[in-house]
Amino acid sequence: MDSFEPDGNGVANGNGATNGNGAQEALPPPPPVIPPNVVPVRAEGDQPPEPVKKKVMRVPIARRGLANKGQKIQLLTNHFKVGVNNVDGHFFHYSVSLAYEDGRPVDGKGVGRKVIDRVQETYDTELAGKDFAYDGEKSLFTVGPLPRNKLEFTVVLEDVISNRNNGNSSPNGHGSPNEGDRKRMRRPYQSKTFKVEISFAAKIPMQAIANALRGQESENSQEALRVLDIILRQHAAKQGCLLVRQSFFHNDPKNFADVGGGVLGCRGFHSSFRTSQGGLSLNIDVSTTMIIQPGPVVDFLIANQNVRDPFSLDWSKAKRTLKNLRIKTSPANQEFKITGLSEKTCKDQMFTLKQRGNDADGEPQTIEVTVYDYFVNHRGIELRYSGDLPCINVGKPKRPTFFPLELCSLVSLQRYTKALSTLQRASLVEKSRQKPQERMKVLSEALKCNHYDSEPLLRSCGISISTSFTQVDGRVLPAPRLKVGNGEDFFPRNGRWNFNNKKLVQPTKIERWAVVNFSARCDTQSLVRDLIKCGDLKGIQIDAPFDVFQENPQNRRAPPMARVEKMFEDIQSKLPGAPQFLLCLLPERKNSDLYGPWKRKNLAEYGIVTQCIAPTRVNDQYLTNVLLKINAKMGGLNSLLAVEHTPSIPLVSKAPTIILGMDVSHGSPGQSDVPSIAAVVSSRQWPLISKYRASVRTQSPKVEMIDSLFKKTSETEDDGIMRELLLDFYTSSGKRKPDQIIIFRDGVSESQFNQVLNIELDQIIESCKFLDEKWNPKFVVIVAQKNHHTKFFQPGSPDNVPPGTVIDNKVCHPRNNDFYLCAHAGMIGTTRPTHYHVLLDDVGFSADDLQELVHSLSYVYQRSTTAISVVAPICYAHLAATQMGQFMKFEELSETSSSHGGVTSAGAVPVPQLPRLQENVCNSMFFC
Repeated sequence: MDSFEPDGNGVANGNGATNGNGAQEALPPPPPVIPPNVVPVRAEGDQPPEPVKKKVMRVPIARRGLANKGQKIQLLTNHFKVGVNNVDGHFFHYSVSLAYEDGRPVDGKGVGRKVIDRVQETYDTELAGKDFAYDGEKSLFTVGPLPRNKLEFTVVLEDVISNRNNGNSSPNGHGSPNEGDRKRMRRPYQSKTFKVEISFAAKIPMQAIANALRGQESENSQEALRVLDIILRQHAAKQGCLLVRQSFFHNDPKNFADVGGGVLGCRGFHSSFRTSQGGLSLNIDVSTTMIIQPGPVVDFLIANQNVRDPFSLDWSKAKRTLKNLRIKTSPANQEFKITGLSEKTCKDQMFTLKQRGNDADGEPQTIEVTVYDYFVNHRGIELRYSGDLPCINVGKPKRPTFFPLELCSLVSLQRYTKALSTLQRASLVEKSRQKPQERMKVLSEALKCNHYDSEPLLRSCGISISTSFTQVDGRVLPAPRLKVGNGEDFFPRNGRWNFNNKKLVQPTKIERWAVVNFSARCDTQSLVRDLIKCGDLKGIQIDAPFDVFQENPQNRRAPPMARVEKMFEDIQSKLPGAPQFLLCLLPERKNSDLYGPWKRKNLAEYGIVTQCIAPTRVNDQYLTNVLLKINAKMGGLNSLLAVEHTPSIPLVSKAPTIILGMDVSHGSPGQSDVPSIAAVVSSRQWPLISKYRASVRTQSPKVEMIDSLFKKTSETEDDGIMRELLLDFYTSSGKRKPDQIIIFRDGVSESQFNQVLNIELDQIIESCKFLDEKWNPKFVVIVAQKNHHTKFFQPGSPDNVPPGTVIDNKVCHPRNNDFYLCAHAGMIGTTRPTHYHVLLDDVGFSADDLQELVHSLSYVYQRSTTAISVVAPICYAHLAATQMGQFMKFEELSETSSSHGGVTSAGAVPVPQLPRLQENVCNSMFFC
């Protein structure tokens, strides 16, 4: 099966072209292959063709009823009720094409809104006074039709620059530079003429919104809701906000939080219209994006590179960082985009300055001057420190335009899209979290300030938005009973428990092991003594280690791979045989570049279980947490659900059942060529649902669908992920094939649900059939989403909702089977519930049984003694993908960066494969 990529509009390639908005356009009929009256002749020996089975497309199942278990609780949610009075009207969709006078298409973003605003001002009567909802690019919507199906206009715009409102500009948005300055700038400020073509594309009945609320979703209803979202985006754009997908950010320093490195977290709001059982609602939430610190360019560079003064800056790095950022120059207060830096310093960089009057030959007179000389002597501007620094170039490569550094300031609200460092991320989390009450207050204020009731388009659609939080009924499920060592039962309280004075339910034995210290400052003797003592209290028997290997100080400066190689040479020369386990001490707490090479060496080359620690404060709690991970990796279990011990899990304990967690992790936003990593974990040793193993593969960058679940390499060979997992289940579960396969899929949006059901599930079924043609297991497919904006609050209480809170009404989907679950205790900020969507259920779970199973799976995570916010198999898939991703990160990438898979001019590039893990660790919980 070919790998399948969505085309970005949520409409798969191959089922009708889309017109760039996800709306379907009719395709022309395919050309006839055979003339209509010819009967094909069958070649000798051909079998008569089998009738082609028409493939039935699966769609998400409908809700089968509500659950009742648990203690009832009244909650509020950040959905605001929307009234729709005009369901008889129509939205008219027009496509917009913008071109310059000479016919070149306009591709720059940000100009579109200005041009369309000017069209509206200039041609109001030709447009019958209609209001537009314009998406800033190629789509425009109106309520009711425009006078004609195709309209062409010409408009003129003076200086085309962005309209982000910048508090300090002069009233008309630009100061007036003097005449000489205008000449020097090659007049980028003269007016530009645009041709605008607006042509009818589609008609969308508003009735579609009412249909969607009855659960009859269609292409039309998605489009109609999209129009409403565009109206709100446009409303925000007119207030000078930065728009990022469905979030908007005001230029207000109150909303900025410095996270270091010249980067600010900017707080804004997300808003989207949702259909729900309670009708149409507007979901508004607090949202954060990263922006570049506005103000003097030099201040930003000093913060970004963490240096003391401008003379310590790395200018080649600065050039990369600054490219394409927008600046305002003083004193003229004009806006430009940075194209680069000057080769020489301001005092040495020459350019040709035209003089008044002509020379003897009638040619314009010119002189060569330095940028410094021009600004100081010709313009009379004092320069304090820029003379010895490069200038900023805002011109074209062939025709540069230079400004001294100190005259340039970065414009506000410019997004920072690179990955954050660990420190920046920690600072962002620290500064952007809000307690539930504070969040509710901010959201109430946002709704009041936005004045949606004055938005003319919303009024003409007959739409009104309530300003009060929607009330919903929740239920709090009781925590499942757990089993620990010596047959003891215990009940978690408030989603937490501990192992004080308790033994682990299945402790392992650690016999042949050693300690490896990569230059961490640590008293290894006492660490080992405390670990053995703590293990004893938990029931883990730990023998004395064979040795403690200290890194040779001479190797500390070597590259990570070499340090790991040297360490292994040392281990091999001294140990009598392969150790069962290695405890590794790393010098850095986070992101040690030794981690990837070390894990790869142990797991993929030698098959040794290893635990890395970076000990700073070692106490009993720290050692217990380390032992929980070691025990799980070595094949033990820390705690079990009482229902899996007895075994009495509804439907799961009755028939062999495998539980899968599936996730794909992608490189950070700036890395377009890093392979994506698909991980699937599977339960083993049925009837247990607490033990897992993982299978991980790379795939093309940014592809969300897993393409290696079934990978037929010959008539008898399948090298896919599923075969590996199914065979392991069979051998670990007493030679039983699973009759039931429960799949938890993370990280897909609603537009991709059909792909999960029809592409990924098909691969899994093919893999089963390839093992045994007659085998027909039953499937349950559940998608878990953390990336959404629904939050729940306890009215009148400062606390988060209690762990175990489940909501399956009012704000849930009008037709589909979905529910929200807050399994964990939110200790900081506002709890983010996980939104579970049950796409398929062949097994026939009741709503109560399924919600209880999902809740229980939040309590089997072996690394912690708390309920976690999303089911353990998904967390494990995420961990496995991240850990094996580290294997790739530090490979010596001798090839060019495009060799990471991705598309070059020569077509798709092969993706580097991950090494397979050694036999004795591949079934372990190495990711724990």
